[in-house]
Amino acid sequence: MQTFDLVVIGGGPGGYVAAIRAAQLGMRVACVEGRGALGGTCLNVGCIPSKTLLTSSAKFAELSHLAAHGIAIGGIQLDLPVMMARKDKIVGDLTKGIAFLFKKNGITLIEGWATVPTAGQVDVQGAEGNSTLAAKNILIATGSEPTPLPGLEANGTDIIDSTGALAMDAVPERLVVVGAGVIGLELGQVWSRLGSKVTVVEYLDRILPGTDGEIAKLAQRALTKRGLKFQLGRKVLGVQSGADGLALTLERRGKEEREILEADKVLVAVGRRAVTRGLGLEALGVNLDERGFIKVDDDFSTCIPGIYAIGDCIPGPMLAHKAEEDGVACVESLAGVKSHVDYASVPGVVYTDPEVASLGMTEEALKEAGTAYISGKFTFMANSRARSTGDTDGAVKVLATPTGTILGAHIVGAHGGDLIAELVLAMTKGATIEDVARTCHAHPAMGEAVKEACLDALGRAIHA
Repeated sequence: MQTFDLVVIGGGPGGYVAAIRAAQLGMRVACVEGRGALGGTCLNVGCIPSKTLLTSSAKFAELSHLAAHGIAIGGIQLDLPVMMARKDKIVGDLTKGIAFLFKKNGITLIEGWATVPTAGQVDVQGAEGNSTLAAKNILIATGSEPTPLPGLEANGTDIIDSTGALAMDAVPERLVVVGAGVIGLELGQVWSRLGSKVTVVEYLDRILPGTDGEIAKLAQRALTKRGLKFQLGRKVLGVQSGADGLALTLERRGKEEREILEADKVLVAVGRRAVTRGLGLEALGVNLDERGFIKVDDDFSTCIPGIYAIGDCIPGPMLAHKAEEDGVACVESLAGVKSHVDYASVPGVVYTDPEVASLGMTEEALKEAGTAYISGKFTFMANSRARSTGDTDGAVKVLATPTGTILGAHIVGAHGGDLIAELVLAMTKGATIEDVARTCHAHPAMGEAVKEACLDALGRAIHA
């Protein structure tokens, strides 16, 4: 029986980062992964392949808008197999890169599926046989998977989940996306750009639940301009298959009106759920909440000493970068290094065009809590760099206390995921909107909109 200071179950962003950091701190580390490739959902069937396809599809779509720049192009053709091959190569290269980092840091990779029969022991069922590992500490980093929708279960052919949407071998003429969250909008835009007529169906009366309402409306307006159609406030009652494809029966919320929506493929993207089954946690006595997430304390410890959990399988934002921070904080705490994750300053980004980036409190949440605040906004239409590139949709919005402490920041616009980083740093380090406003920003640059939004909150915007 091999013995380790730490056995990590799961090789996704949380697990592999935790393993590397633990090895840097001098621990003897093993990582158990059953997928056959490191990187978890994010790298294999999530963040990386979806952003690769978003980039490729954006380049294809951009060709039809170059006439305004004085560039005429004809004979444009889509080679989907080449696009998919590029995506697969990028994923493969990055997974191999993580394997190299494991080797460099002396981490033992064990391929197989793990169970935890008792604290201090991990059983692994692998293709080449079973093994048992002894572990001083066990870290569960098993991530998440698509949430199924009863009555609309993915079958891998005409009804697909996010994994299937990353591997289609043809552009569907009509694609219905059920769910107007991050995944649905990103993958919906990929296929819309490539020629599919995409309709997004959402049970709520808005897109991007949890995002600042004003920003969500701006995003919906911009996405509609780019070809997405929205059916909001609709419940999917069922789906029928026929000679002409699929027919979804929708019902308007609060009304007895029904309508039929036809599609060639349906992408179900109604969220994700924690992967905790099959580990033996219930028999072991590990506490789960009502949604199936593993309960942990501030040090990521479960109710069983020596067993920890991080990332998507515990409560909190289901984000790769949040999982990474969890992993580092957990193993540093094990090593006696003071560490923590400030969840109030974890940003979220939707990589559509335009991008949607969020940080901290929304205006709706501040109003509901009765918190006194000031707000500032600056539209990209008034930003010189945005005008020169044609990326004028959207705005930067900041929320702060009356004394200037940043409570939230929200961006919809080109490079929003990069622009939010300045405000994340400001919030983390306690910089005020006055500090940001007095920071010299390069001109002409999209980042000037961040400065102007802060100035607007102070009542002295220059270019508004």
